[in-house]
Amino acid sequence: MAALALGDPGDAGRAALDELSRNFTYGAQGGGNGSLSGAWYRRNQIHLFGVLLAILGNLVISVSLNIQYSHLRLAHQEAPRPFFRSPLWWGGAVLMAVGEAGNCAAYGLAPVTLVAPLGCMSVTGSVFISVLFLKENLRASDLLGMTLAFAGSYLLVNFAPNKTQAISARTIQYYFVGWQFLIYVIFEILIFCILLYFHKRKGMNHIVILLTLVALLASLTVISVKAVSGMITFSVMDKMQLTYPIFYIMFIIMIASCVFQVKFLNQATKLYNTAAVVPVNHILFTTSAIIAGIIFYKEFLGAAFLTIFIYFFGCFLSFLGVFLVTRNREKEHLPQSYIDFGNIPGKQMLDKIQPDSNGLSYGTLPDGSDSTKSQSGEKKEV
Repeated sequence: MAALALGDPGDAGRAALDELSRNFTYGAQGGGNGSLSGAWYRRNQIHLFGVLLAILGNLVISVSLNIQYSHLRLAHQEAPRPFFRSPLWWGGAVLMAVGEAGNCAAYGLAPVTLVAPLGCMSVTGSVFISVLFLKENLRASDLLGMTLAFAGSYLLVNFAPNKTQAISARTIQYYFVGWQFLIYVIFEILIFCILLYFHKRKGMNHIVILLTLVALLASLTVISVKAVSGMITFSVMDKMQLTYPIFYIMFIIMIASCVFQVKFLNQATKLYNTAAVVPVNHILFTTSAIIAGIIFYKEFLGAAFLTIFIYFFGCFLSFLGVFLVTRNREKEHLPQSYIDFGNIPGKQMLDKIQPDSNGLSYGTLPDGSDSTKSQSGEKKEV
């Protein structure tokens, strides 16, 4: 009787395994529920379109970053001129805007927990483009990282929540005043204020502190971007939503959070190497966006445990792939001017003397003494 009342504990496991097998059923006919079946496509057309927009948007962003990187190299080689006069720079800026617009549209069509982790496509795509067009070296860790990122993205697309919800103004208002979101916002504001205090008052500029501030703002950005994009989509397909005040509230939150994100992210890139900033920022941003999607939009409501586990395993694979791609990546530094004295008999450690425009002497020796002392010492030795 107790077993009948409580239910067989193996039923939940069998149901999860059945769901897992359906997700890996390819080309099933009729009522099939497989990931590549006709029924699965019909149920998830909007989500697949959002996924396609997110992938294309991230790839366009990677192209724009490589174009602007090429512009910096050419600007150093040629006569310097203002960046806004360069067609190459404008082309990269336009592509960046197009890619971000595609990401914003993807948030309105697909769940946050599906779109946010696909940002790894931007990093892996940038590596592929730099190897193909900029003739950079392809390392074994790059191949392994891209493979893991693609495998993680496949698991994310298959096991991310696929519940369809119309993002109307009333829906956003209901979520906005929910007790779960209010508790989350209060907790986030406390953490943000504590980190900001250590950053501003104590002068702590650790990369984790700066990028955690970026991630906390990113959660609000993701929530507001999905709300704005979803209400615009709802206005086009069903009923006008732009007359509600909540639309403009979310729009202001989106702009303000983006501006302060850029501020802290710029500080991090000035203090630390880009190869260290990119993976940490991707991991913290994606984690913050997933938490925001779970709490605000309730995207994991009713999902099976095994589905959630495989989803987070896909996130882990994408994180590991981004880390391997950016790990120990050699940066091409711009050539620095130096004076080469060549091999002068009787002089040591005078191969390269770096100009110092701020100092009193023209250059310094590696041992800390200036050239005058070195020459006088040499005369005494002779």
